[in-house]
Amino acid sequence: MVTHVRSEEQGDERGALLSFLAEQRGGIRRSVLGLTDEQASSRPSASELSLAGLLKHVAEVEQGWIARAKQEPPAVARDESNWHECFALVGDETVASQLAYWEKVAAETEAFVRSVPSLDDTFPLPNEPWYPPDERVSMRWLCLHLIRETARHAGHADIVRESLDGASAWDLVARERGGPA
Repeated sequence: MVTHVRSEEQGDERGALLSFLAEQRGGIRRSVLGLTDEQASSRPSASELSLAGLLKHVAEVEQGWIARAKQEPPAVARDESNWHECFALVGDETVASQLAYWEKVAAETEAFVRSVPSLDDTFPLPNEPWYPPDERVSMRWLCLHLIRETARHAGHADIVRESLDGASAWDLVARERGGPA
C-alpha cells in the first residue's frame, strides 16, 4: 500500500469500492509521471510490458467491463488480430491522450456504479473459455474485479518504472505531492 484511502472518502459500500479503485488507478497514473512517450513505451525488463501499454490496457479493460455490465459493446473491439494493440501506443496515441481517455472512463465507471439500483444486480459473463458457461456476476463482483485487475497492473507498473529509472512508488507519490522524490 503506497497511499491511504481515508474512511471519510469511502462513505457507503459503493463509495468504498470506487475509492479503492481510484487508489489503484493512481498507482498506474503515477507510474508515467515525468516520462516522455518514448520512455513510457520502452520495455526495460524481460517482460513485454511497457508503462504506456499498461495504461492503455487498464483503461480499455475498465471500459469494456462497464460496457459488458450495461450489455453494450465495448468502445474498442479486440480480437485475435489486434489484441496486442491494447498493450502499446499506436498511431497518434500518446500517454496524455490515454490518461485523458482513462479519466473519462473512470468518470463513466463511477456514474454507472452509483446509478445501478443494487450492487446485487447481475449481468452475464462473456462466452469465453475461461469463464463458466451461463454464469452471471453482480455489480459488486464487477467493482472487485476492476480493483483486482487494476491493482495487478499497478504492481507491474511499479516494477517497470523502477527498472526504467529507479523511481519507486514511494518516490512517485512524493513527486506527485510536490515533495522530494
